[in-house]
Amino acid sequence: MNNDDVNDDESETTSNVPPADTAGKPDDVVESELEDRDSDAESLDEAQNQEQEAEELRRKIAEIERKVADGN
Repeated sequence: MNNDDVNDDESETTSNVPPADTAGKPDDVVESELEDRDSDAESLDEAQNQEQEAEELRRKIAEIERKVADGN
């Protein structure tokens, strides 16, 4: 069998089709990537805020423990 008999038209056509979302609508890959980055940044900001709040609570707990130990 000769490779000249293989029809690559279908594979070329499907590779030029823009990606589709789950509803079958064309998906804007660049927009999706930007949204993912925004989501990652928000998650990081939220994690940093939670860490700051946790550190503040640790300081308050330590202060209360010192006062209790001093008898105040």
